[in-house]
Amino acid sequence: MKKSLVVLGITFIIIGCLLLYQEKLQKAYYSLLRTFTRDELVLDKNEYYRDYDFNFVQNTSNMEPKNRQELLNVFYTIINSGAEDFTFYCPDSYSGCLQEVEVLANDQDLLSHINNFVHPFNGFNHIETQYDSLGKVSIHIEKSYSKKQIQQIEEKVNELAKQLIVSGDSDINNIRRIHDYIINHTIYDSDRSDYNITTYDSDIAYGPLFQGYGICGGYTDAMELFLEEMGIKSYKISSEQHVWNAVYIDGKWLHLDLTWDDPVVSTGENLLEHNFFLIDTPTLLTLEQTEHIYNQSIYSELKEA
Repeated sequence: MKKSLVVLGITFIIIGCLLLYQEKLQKAYYSLLRTFTRDELVLDKNEYYRDYDFNFVQNTSNMEPKNRQELLNVFYTIINSGAEDFTFYCPDSYSGCLQEVEVLANDQDLLSHINNFVHPFNGFNHIETQYDSLGKVSIHIEKSYSKKQIQQIEEKVNELAKQLIVSGDSDINNIRRIHDYIINHTIYDSDRSDYNITTYDSDIAYGPLFQGYGICGGYTDAMELFLEEMGIKSYKISSEQHVWNAVYIDGKWLHLDLTWDDPVVSTGENLLEHNFFLIDTPTLLTLEQTEHIYNQSIYSELKEA
């Protein structure tokens, strides 16, 4: 009987100690876990990974961020890699890491801006971030494009590229042919933009390339895919109301806006313009200062001189 009481007493003491030091023990466990799983914190990159950097975000192999910029780089690298799920850990040395993770996880505008720098096929429709008080951060990504859509679009882009991208011609002329083709085969989806009536996949490249309807996201993604086909560095740039392409050509960054070059007119006429074709920022803001006012600290490659 006494022996049983002693065993029971020791058991309660052990349980009490475990409860008392639960958080410290969990932190120690996570610390060991980080050590033993360091090799697993390497992302597998798919074929749509962009191996170049931008001013705002850069690819990183360091999945243990030590400051806010490194945290932004981790999120960008995860999205850019094409991962659907990934877990990393806030290091003890970065005391504000979890607070920054919480802020970023709830800042859909900032996440959307980061998303603009990746290949459209790696871009997300929805991103979810879960984290705990001990520094474990798990990211789940739902892509904007299905595998079937990607396959169909790739076949279409390859087919059109043979017609529109002329070997030996200038990049500008090739981009103009693609620009004109997309506009001539796309009607602006006013029902979706004005009345939220979703009939077509006009917010992604599938709409313009297969259904003949697009809004700014669709025009921009479609153009982005051809720029990738040409090996031209680019990204999507967005304001609060609009999105268009930023293109690096002939040693400088320029704006390319197919949506505004396909104006909606009361007569229903299908117009094709080149007012927003590869122009610099001063020219852009001279033409329009409502939908094209963007954050120049994020898209600083196009910052006004």
